[in-house]
Amino acid sequence: MKKIIYLAITFFSTIAMAQNSTVYFNGDILTMKGDAPQYVEAVVVQGNEITYVGNKAKAMTVAGKGPKLVDLNGRTMLPAFIDSWGHFTLIAQNTLGVNLAYFSDKPPKTKAQLIERLKNEGKPLNGWLIGTGYADPLLSDGPLTLADLDRAFPSQPVLIANISTLTGIANSAGLKKLGITKATKAVSGFIPINPKTGELTGELIGMPYLSAIAQAVGKYSQDLTFQTYQKAEKIYLENGFTTAQSYQAEVSDIQSMQTAIEKGVVSIDLIALPTYDVVDQLLKANPQYPFGRYNKGKQGFKVAGMMVPTDGAPQLRLAYMTKPYLVTTGFDKDWRGFPYNPQSLIDHYAKLAYEKNIQYFAYSNGDAGIDMTLAALDKAIKETGITENRRTVVSHAMFARQDQLKQFKEKQILPIMLINHLWLYGDVYQQIVGPERAANHNPLKWVQNAGLRIGIHNDTPSSGPSALFSMWTAVNRKTVKGTLLGPDQRITPYQALQGFTTNAAYQYKEEGTKGMIAQGMFADLVILNKNPLKVNPDEIKDIQVLETIKQGKSLFKRPI
Repeated sequence: MKKIIYLAITFFSTIAMAQNSTVYFNGDILTMKGDAPQYVEAVVVQGNEITYVGNKAKAMTVAGKGPKLVDLNGRTMLPAFIDSWGHFTLIAQNTLGVNLAYFSDKPPKTKAQLIERLKNEGKPLNGWLIGTGYADPLLSDGPLTLADLDRAFPSQPVLIANISTLTGIANSAGLKKLGITKATKAVSGFIPINPKTGELTGELIGMPYLSAIAQAVGKYSQDLTFQTYQKAEKIYLENGFTTAQSYQAEVSDIQSMQTAIEKGVVSIDLIALPTYDVVDQLLKANPQYPFGRYNKGKQGFKVAGMMVPTDGAPQLRLAYMTKPYLVTTGFDKDWRGFPYNPQSLIDHYAKLAYEKNIQYFAYSNGDAGIDMTLAALDKAIKETGITENRRTVVSHAMFARQDQLKQFKEKQILPIMLINHLWLYGDVYQQIVGPERAANHNPLKWVQNAGLRIGIHNDTPSSGPSALFSMWTAVNRKTVKGTLLGPDQRITPYQALQGFTTNAAYQYKEEGTKGMIAQGMFADLVILNKNPLKVNPDEIKDIQVLETIKQGKSLFKRPI
């Protein structure tokens, strides 16, 4: 009797699932399976899972009676994009200010336009007007100055965050509110003084800026935090992402993200990546902390591993290089940047990561910084005897040399590169590091030639949230000024897509559930108005995300 009841329940459950199925067809359905493009006629989704991929006739049989039919009308379907390196919580925080970035709705092209937007759209927060995403290379009349801000805002404290997320500029009222004078000593950063006038420039670099933005934003309620999370989620969904990462996550960020998932405030998957010191706190509280495990089975929220930085942003000449920068104004002679941490610290945490099976995410920009990471990993592998593939990651890796990429292959290390820096700062790099190093900046072709998986990330908000714009940069390698920089390092559109799908899933050890359109995978899907593999390569950045689907549910649909 029990067996009959069980079979009946199974039978009617199967019918119910089939009746709730959806069939997608009549478009370019690109599975991302394998190293060459593969297309199928139809996809069947039941619940949160893909149950069939293949020809339409069989799809209709598998779908059962009365499925929902979605005619793609020649549009393109792909696996949804995966954020392999980004700032979810910072994107959320930035929604409290005015978005002045090149990816905003009305990107300013002059200083006057920037100031006008700040005046018209800015709403004081804790007494401050805050602008975010400012990029001086994109203003036709030069960089914003303290005098510009003081003329526009003589008494209102203003803080403009640079798109790098590491620097900013304040007006005189803002500097006064921060308590910054010419006598203020910078710790772990710079407070520049104009050498001609001996006065402050308003610029804040490194920790002085980070302290300033923390003071300006201040602490706010959980309700407001969750409102900013939902705005950040919308940005991800509009750009086809169903998985977002937040690196440099503090304990409070981890708690808030996990709570947001548990309460259903956010529907996409969230991944936190704390720095080594925060990992110490997590391990102190729980020596068996569940790194790499989602709180809802194979979805929801997880802490991926630990982040260990070696050096800073190359456009600010803070990346640690083996050869000096060519422009050293404001720095010591033969300036090569500097390491953020001593080699002993890098060694310690690399070994800790391997001993405790915590995924290791390095943040290394310059080739000398990459050397530090490689030396630490080599030592950790030798001392622990662990040679299994831990999916160790080196983020940015912008100035990786060919000999270093060979070591990446030997040590099973994944490089993920911020290719949009080539577009945004390629013209700057030609000046500060010279034509050869600039041409081989973000060497994705070398990565492919070394037999490594190509990893690409946006690092939003220090770059725009569009995966398609990043793909365009990887395929075309054009700078803001239209300069073709390093044509030998160009990759194909399909390889660029892998960076946001299959390879990103592999990075997180989620290749069994994400990154491909295949039976048994989560129904995380994105629909585009055009196929990135079939348009003129220069048009890839203009392709639109029409719909983003997370585990079978449509979470974003662009109005037609």
